[in-house]
Amino acid sequence: MDRYTIGQLARRAGVSARTVRFWSDRGVLPPDDRSSGGYRLYDAAALARLELIRTLRDLGLGLDAVNALLTRQVTLADLAATHVKALDAEIRTLRLRRTVLRTVARRHSTAEEMTVMNKLARLSAQERQRIIDDFVDSAFDGMADSDAAVVAGWMRELPAELAEDATDEQIDAWLELAELVTDEDFRHKIRTMVLSGGEDSRLEFGLNIRPLVLAYAGSAVERGVAPHAVEGRDTLDRIVPTDLPVEEAAALVAWLEMVADPRIERYWQLLSIINGTEAGPPTVPAFAWLLAAIRAHRIANRRSLERGRSGSGSSGGIRFER
Repeated sequence: MDRYTIGQLARRAGVSARTVRFWSDRGVLPPDDRSSGGYRLYDAAALARLELIRTLRDLGLGLDAVNALLTRQVTLADLAATHVKALDAEIRTLRLRRTVLRTVARRHSTAEEMTVMNKLARLSAQERQRIIDDFVDSAFDGMADSDAAVVAGWMRELPAELAEDATDEQIDAWLELAELVTDEDFRHKIRTMVLSGGEDSRLEFGLNIRPLVLAYAGSAVERGVAPHAVEGRDTLDRIVPTDLPVEEAAALVAWLEMVADPRIERYWQLLSIINGTEAGPPTVPAFAWLLAAIRAHRIANRRSLERGRSGSGSSGGIRFER
């Protein structure tokens, strides 16, 4: 039976003699025999074993795992499955690092901001959910309305885990969302919207005209119609009744000033990205257009008429009756 020295075995397998000696010292490639001079000798089975060890090492398995397989403590299938999980975790870590660094480069972030982003990217699912829950709890604190509870539930929806194959866009969306919900001005804006919705039933009018806004104001935006133009006034009249009472018009303007904030729509867009669902078309441009049209054709005209009445000695403002 043929016997190979370490050097001969190394040449046949295409590895260095130092590698063969190291693996042999670690017990994963034991010699079959020794020469009269005490040199380690290996048989043909050792050559096949060496090929397997090299393949497993090329795939990234440690020598302890290789030894467990060779001594039949584990099966190849079990070892491969375990290694896949380890590789997935390593890939996810590398992708998180890449996303953080790319975001830092794009935003020209400081070292402190980079540290915060890195911590946010590494949060567990429970820790991520806690950040969102804290934001929603603070916004809806004290609100017992059932509709508010439904909206609050929607705002909490995050996946149980960022998927192992989460895209760069999803990871980046989480970083942006975490930054958004910790912004005090944004938190105050959401809290104001929640309180206004609970205290002023007239805001229901604003919600009821939403389909009209998206249909008519949305079309005006697409066609490039200026809010202050004559066609803009005609479009406005199709959305908001010309006889809308002053107090309801004021409530509508206040509502539009809140919902036309791009950050609010961005919140929902980011949730959609993270949850892997399709976000709806942008609505803020249509609501911003309507707000500008009301200011141009209703508020501006009313102020002009009020000034005229004041100059002629008349008192009181213009009232629109139903």
